[in-house]
Amino acid sequence: MSNSEQLEQIRNGKGFIAALDQSGGSTPKALRLYGVEEDAYANDEEMFDKIHEMRTRIVKAPAFNGEKVIGAILFEKTMDREMGGMPSGRFIWEDSRVVPFLKIDKGLEAEADGVQMMKPIDGLDALLKRGVEKGMFGTKMRSVINAASTSGIAANVAQQFDLGRQILGHGLVPIIEPEVTISITDKAEAEDILLAELTKQLDALPEGKDVMLKLTLPEKANLYQSLVSHPRVMRVVALSGGYTREEANARLSKNTGVIASFSRALTEGLSAQQTDTEFNEMIAATIDSIYQASVAG
Repeated sequence: MSNSEQLEQIRNGKGFIAALDQSGGSTPKALRLYGVEEDAYANDEEMFDKIHEMRTRIVKAPAFNGEKVIGAILFEKTMDREMGGMPSGRFIWEDSRVVPFLKIDKGLEAEADGVQMMKPIDGLDALLKRGVEKGMFGTKMRSVINAASTSGIAANVAQQFDLGRQILGHGLVPIIEPEVTISITDKAEAEDILLAELTKQLDALPEGKDVMLKLTLPEKANLYQSLVSHPRVMRVVALSGGYTREEANARLSKNTGVIASFSRALTEGLSAQQTDTEFNEMIAATIDSIYQASVAG
């Protein structure tokens, strides 16, 4: 793989990052939305076979390529499997020119002080080493903010950056994702606190140690403009966070320089029952709509 080519695509490429990283807990819901009920698989292994079939179908769709999809976040089990007869990460880059990222978090702790921190990631160094060997460009890890708690948000962001420095040490680019829950009443206040804490952590990073940020679409358009232009930020991407694709695209188009990294909004409307032609037409229209919102600013 050409790391310099991937770096250029992530820094400057037009398009968005596909989130294909549903883990064990969110896979049954993702499959139900895709038209695969729980009686279609007998155990976890068969469930992961089904979600891998869905992801492979998306990746192999003609519209899924580097012209509009600059990167994709993969679940660990996806990284360890094959697509098109080669390791998944290598396939999406060599076949589609889509840069691969690896989801590394292991879920969330119970809420405390208005936030949910990440659970410990046992064996992280070994996982990061394996990610490098399998051609991953970067990683993604998610924590959650449920209230405008200054101390909670500070701790949440500090945890993200502590792990981010560990990831950078392996030559990978971390996507830092402190998600703000879209339904909370003090969302705008939480986002103001988050902006301050992210800025503080970014200012402390040494030159050459650049990260990416994955953030909930804010209540105030262009709230994160200072992060988009921060010298330690390679790219700011937005999660859909439960918004419909229409709402997510509308919000995204008002945030200059921010691109999408949608999961559920990406797969909305796709079905296992669709013919290949129907499926490919639907994913092409979806990709185009998210691309247009990503480049609107």
